[in-house]
Amino acid sequence: MPIVPLMQALSSSRLYHSIQPYLALHIPDGFLNLPVIAVTWILAIALIAISLNRVQGEYQEKAVPLMGVCAAFIFAAQMINFPIPGGTSGHLLGGTLAGALLGPWAGTLVMTVVFIVQAVVFQDGGLTVLGANIFNMGLIGTFAGYYLYKAIRFAIGRNKLPGMAIGAAIAAWASVTIAAIICAIQLAISGTVPLAVAIGAMATWHILIGIGEAAITVVALVFIWRTRPDMFYDPPRRTVSQRNGIGVRS
Repeated sequence: MPIVPLMQALSSSRLYHSIQPYLALHIPDGFLNLPVIAVTWILAIALIAISLNRVQGEYQEKAVPLMGVCAAFIFAAQMINFPIPGGTSGHLLGGTLAGALLGPWAGTLVMTVVFIVQAVVFQDGGLTVLGANIFNMGLIGTFAGYYLYKAIRFAIGRNKLPGMAIGAAIAAWASVTIAAIICAIQLAISGTVPLAVAIGAMATWHILIGIGEAAITVVALVFIWRTRPDMFYDPPRRTVSQRNGIGVRS
């Protein structure tokens, strides 16, 4: 997401128009107050702990290489920005992609690792607000994305490519939009920016960024579906016998 100091926008007299290109899902330090930071850290740590427990209990060792490959792909893909109207840009978040391949629990852990590396090594998002960034993009993005994708795919046809593609597209777009709205609410609660302005700006840009998210997610998943459908967390029925222990669900 575009990373330019929000304070530059807040100092402008045209607040709404100035803030639009500068709000990002990777929240920097100093943008959230202590109560919001504390609550999001608690939620993030709790859900990560549950995810670790579920992954250790349900996944076999062969899932570990897939988690590593998925994390590397998402990390690399996030380094590539795509332009959107208005002179700003966006990049892949990857929550729905990770959830479709790994499930919500392992997908959440993969996204958490990606955001930690980005914050520590590349200063993409602050360290004190890392809990909020993990919660918004890792937990909400992955869980909301996965379950929406699953519901749509199973409603249209679990074993059909169009069902998978449509479900992934809608879920990827929705996960970015929902995460953006939650981020806007957190900024408003912290007193960083008025709620109406924050939601208006975040929704405007992330509706567009979500289209790019959906396109990248669908292209990646369609390729995997056609070459290695057994790698999906919920594979088409015909490939269940070919999974060889990568995951645990059918």
